[in-house]
Amino acid sequence: MDAYSQKLTPEYNAIKAPLDSLQRYYMAALMEVLPDKKFYPDANGTMRVTYGQVEGYEPKDGVLYLPKTYLDGLVAKYVPGDYEFDLPERLLALHDQKDYGRYGENGRLPINFLGSNHTTGGNSGSAVIDAYGNLVGLNFDRVWEGTMSDMNYDRSICRNIMVDMRYVLWVIDKYAGAKRIIDEIQVVHPKEGAEKKKWKKVRKKKW
Repeated sequence: MDAYSQKLTPEYNAIKAPLDSLQRYYMAALMEVLPDKKFYPDANGTMRVTYGQVEGYEPKDGVLYLPKTYLDGLVAKYVPGDYEFDLPERLLALHDQKDYGRYGENGRLPINFLGSNHTTGGNSGSAVIDAYGNLVGLNFDRVWEGTMSDMNYDRSICRNIMVDMRYVLWVIDKYAGAKRIIDEIQVVHPKEGAEKKKWKKVRKKKW
């Protein structure tokens, strides 16, 4: 931290300050050159909403990133004692037992998912809701290829990264054993409910 604040930060700020002051001229030039393009308003200090779809992407030839990751992948990266990749024994035990409770999906526990939402610095921790207003995740990062989206949003490669709410609930419930918190939350299964409604309609029609 000392090296960062004393050596890097002063040089970084010296470069960044003139760039920031020129941003307004850059935007004015873009709006003049591209009169039919839609530009975002300056929304500093206001609530922002972005929308997109859960989807992976192909950043280059032969490389495909799927839209979801699972606990299996987290455990595969496990390195005992490593500050980034160490894991608690209890989490490893629950994974070995496949004890995912109602939060699992086809025998696996979802952890993160990708979306084509246009996010920026400061969006970390933002609620991710589905079409019905249910909390399904929390935004926390962007993929490497999408870090340029502050300047140019390219839907084919810009993806935000979100933690799946099922993993959050699993940690609270199964890992931490804080069931009293789970009891205070209205956990819903929108897809399951949709299937039931669909089946009821089919039965009504049939009979």
